[in-house]
Amino acid sequence: MDQRITKLEKITQDLGAQALLAEAVKTFDDKIALASSFSIEDQVITHMLLKLADDVRIFTLDTGRLPQETYDVIDQTRKKYGIKIEMLTPDSAQLTKMLNDHGPNLFYERIDNRRLCCQVRKVAPLKKKLAQLDAWICGLRSDQSVTRSDLKRIDWDSSNQLVKILPLADWTLEQTWEYIRKNDIPYNKLHDMNYPSIGCAPCTRPVKDGENIRAGRWWWEQPEHKECGLHLSKDKRTDPKETI
Repeated sequence: MDQRITKLEKITQDLGAQALLAEAVKTFDDKIALASSFSIEDQVITHMLLKLADDVRIFTLDTGRLPQETYDVIDQTRKKYGIKIEMLTPDSAQLTKMLNDHGPNLFYERIDNRRLCCQVRKVAPLKKKLAQLDAWICGLRSDQSVTRSDLKRIDWDSSNQLVKILPLADWTLEQTWEYIRKNDIPYNKLHDMNYPSIGCAPCTRPVKDGENIRAGRWWWEQPEHKECGLHLSKDKRTDPKETI
């Protein structure tokens, strides 16, 4: 495990999210980047980072199946802050083989297929990018789902072998929205249509009153399975049975 985690934990234990990010950027310099899905959490972090410097590294995974509203907020964010956002796309050969073998809607058929799709469209491009970094930032919060209840603000990503920074791990949904509105930060308009958690269009639906905020993601699966693999540690990851 990276010894910088212990140092960062000690320095930032009483600091808020903005100050934590400042220390993380100072520690890792150009070897740290924000992986943004343009969730409200990631938008909060983007705003905080750009208060620190205008050359922070931000990338996103363009799976090829995102809702138009997600592309809209990407453009709104680029224009508001005058920044470039790196768009990562799936390997074309892997994507073609998967589609030829299983069809475009394979994820509905069984969990192995859904994990395969996430592997090709998300996990593989992310791993390739993270291999170039010493640390990555993302906007997970502990109260988002049962799979995220034990998050730490600074942790070791055993699957990708680098430091993981979660500045909003202890934030509530209410805190996040308050920051968005107070700072007039662009957000995905699907949130106004009962989409609290947004991924690929075929795998995301609005939630009903009283449902968990992640209920609209892969709604045909059990709650404990609702991760694409981006945020599972090595000991918790279940690889798809299919190889590509």
